[in-house]
Amino acid sequence: MRIFPAVDIFGGRCVQLVQGKRESATAYGDPLSCARRWLDAGAEALHVVNLDGAFGESAKNADLIRALVKDAGVEIELGGGIRSIEDGSRWLGTGVTRIILSTLAIQKPDCIRTLSQEYGSDRVMAGVDARGGQVAIHGWQETAGDYIGWAKTFERLGAGSLLYTNVDVEGLQKGVVVGPVQALIGSVCIPVVVAGGVSGRADVAALRDAGAYGAVLGSALYSGKINLSEALEESR
Repeated sequence: MRIFPAVDIFGGRCVQLVQGKRESATAYGDPLSCARRWLDAGAEALHVVNLDGAFGESAKNADLIRALVKDAGVEIELGGGIRSIEDGSRWLGTGVTRIILSTLAIQKPDCIRTLSQEYGSDRVMAGVDARGGQVAIHGWQETAGDYIGWAKTFERLGAGSLLYTNVDVEGLQKGVVVGPVQALIGSVCIPVVVAGGVSGRADVAALRDAGAYGAVLGSALYSGKINLSEALEESR
């Protein structure tokens, strides 16, 4: 299973949020330095989120993210504020491995087909952000239907992978809820990366055993609650 340390960028800094709320941001310094820290510690993949994009400034941080991609030289999935096919194309042009389509995928599902046909399905990941079994959109403020139903739709349209985020536990550092992950993985045939609640070795082991392709480490990694080397060891 792949381990994806998170590099969330807001205002040019690497931050972590709790429950996606910008006022909860804790800054951890320069994003390039944070990425290099995790790469030097053995990471072979990164989960990058352009939070400025998620909060409405889609093109912000483009130069910084381009520099990060060039410097890292590893598998990178990128999300945050991709509101159009043109946005998706522009970010794919930075050299990221794949982009994550969330709200856009719900509002205009055909964007998945269009981008996967042009760039390849392996470069298009659909975000399944779920609260109480319902897909959450618009900064997790609204719900839009059953998360497994949407996951199947995304797969049918050509998404090469899924990012499942359990909004109910995201950023709380209290552990993962495995049941919904197992249900999702059992319902689709494409790889699933899981975010939200990964706080210790037991969580990594549970996701590995559930068949997840990858796990995103965020708040618990930055706070020191989970150690990257231990997570990497448990993922094998």
